Amino acid sequence: MVMDADTLLFFEQQPAALPLYEAFYDAVLKRHPDARIKIQKTQISFSNRYIFACVSFLRVKKKKELPDPYLVITLGLPYSLESPRVAVKTEPYPGRWTTHIVIGSEEEVDEELLGWTEEAYCFAGRK
Repeated sequence: MVMDADTLLFFEQQPAALPLYEAFYDAVLKRHPDARIKIQKTQISFSNRYIFACVSFLRVKKKKELPDPYLVITLGLPYSLESPRVAVKTEPYPGRWTTHIVIGSEEEVDEELLGWTEEAYCFAGRK
């Protein structure tokens, strides 16, 4: 992964979380080299036709419940994901679920998370 100035700026306040992002970024781009990355002030978005995943520092749990470091992976899914790994989920539109998953280690970028990311990728490509 090549670090650009925008990525480094995004992680300026939480540099210890950068390896978590690198693990997610590398895994997603390995599976989906066509994914587009957009770095904004509060999130980094991954998209094909539409956004399928975001990385952020969204506070989805009480601070004492969050690992240090942490990242929130947000996925757009067509169903309500039932897993103890899900911190928060909402249904902003019928049949579209926004699902927030907290990770605190590179090992949590595993086949389960990447499988859900794959589903989000396919769902975004069909909309």
